[in-house]
Amino acid sequence: MRRIGWKGGLVLAAIALVLAALAASLAFGSATIEEETSFVIPQGSTLTSVGNKLEEEGLVASGRGFVLRAKLLGGSRPIQAGEFLLTPGMSQGDILAAFQSGDVIRRFVTIPEGMPSILVWERLMAEEKLTGEIPVPAEGSVLPDTYDFESGEARTAVLARMQAAMRNYLAEAWPRRAPGIAVDNLKDAVILASIVEKETGKPSERRMVAGLYSNRVKKGMFLQADPTIIYPITRGKPLGRRIRQSEIAAINDYNTYSMPGLPKGPITNPGRESIAAVLNPAQTDALYMVADGSGGHEFNADYADHQRAVDKWYALRRARGEM
Repeated sequence: MRRIGWKGGLVLAAIALVLAALAASLAFGSATIEEETSFVIPQGSTLTSVGNKLEEEGLVASGRGFVLRAKLLGGSRPIQAGEFLLTPGMSQGDILAAFQSGDVIRRFVTIPEGMPSILVWERLMAEEKLTGEIPVPAEGSVLPDTYDFESGEARTAVLARMQAAMRNYLAEAWPRRAPGIAVDNLKDAVILASIVEKETGKPSERRMVAGLYSNRVKKGMFLQADPTIIYPITRGKPLGRRIRQSEIAAINDYNTYSMPGLPKGPITNPGRESIAAVLNPAQTDALYMVADGSGGHEFNADYADHQRAVDKWYALRRARGEM
C-alpha cells in the first residue's frame, strides 16, 4: 500500500479544514437578516468579538460558525471598524466582505450659513452617533457646509474638519480680493462678512450690503448693524423680541451703534458667499439701507432719501398691523 508523504498530508489536512468550514456553515446556518440593519464594529474589535456580536444581535445563527468560515474562506484582509449596513439576503460571506471593504455608513451634519458657534456646538453635541466633548468653537472659525462623519467618530475630529475648511477657503479667497477693499487682514474680513451674513438673507444683495458697510468702514462711520447689538446678549441666538433702547445705547466691544468701525470679533460663522462679497464688494456710494417689504432692502447714498425710504417702510408695517 502506497504511503502518503508529509506534503500530501498537508494537502489532505487543508482539504479537511475547508470541508469542515463548509460543514460548519451548513450546520450553524447562514445569515439571518430580516430587515436593513446598521451594525457597528468598535475600534480594536477582534473577529471573535464581531462574530459574538453578530450572534447576539440575531444577524447570524452562530458567531462561532461565522468566525470559522471567515478564517478558512474569508481571505487575509482584516475587518474594519465602523458602522455597516446589512441587508436581507446577505450571506455570511457578503457580511464579511462588507466588513473587510471598510464601506461604512456615512452620516451627515449640516451647518447653515450664518449659524453662530453656540448653535454649531449644540448641533454637534446633539449628534448621538458622535463621541466625546468639545468646547464652543471660536466664532467665525467654522465654514458653513455639509460634513460627513462615521458613527463613533470623535466630535473633535468633525469640528477640526469644519475649521480646516474655513482656513483653507480663506487662504484661497484672500489672494483673489479686489484692490482697495475696506479690510486689510483675514480676521477683519471674517468680522465684516459675519455682519453681511446677518444683515441680509437675500443672496443677490450680499455684494451690495458689503459695499455699503465697506463705505462706512472707510469713512470711520458707525456701522449701526442691529445684529451687533444682539450678539453680546445671546451669543448669536435669536433675541425673540424687539431690541430695547438701552441695548442700542449699550457700550461694549460689539455694539456698532455705540462705536465706529468693526466689532472686536465675528458675530456668526459667515458662508463662502458673504466672505466673497466682502473681498469683492459692489462699487456703490450707498451708506444707508432699510427693508423694502419684499425681503430685501432699499439702498441710498443720501440721508434724506434714506429717511423717505424709512417712512415708506414704517407705513407698510403699519398697514400690515405690525406697528
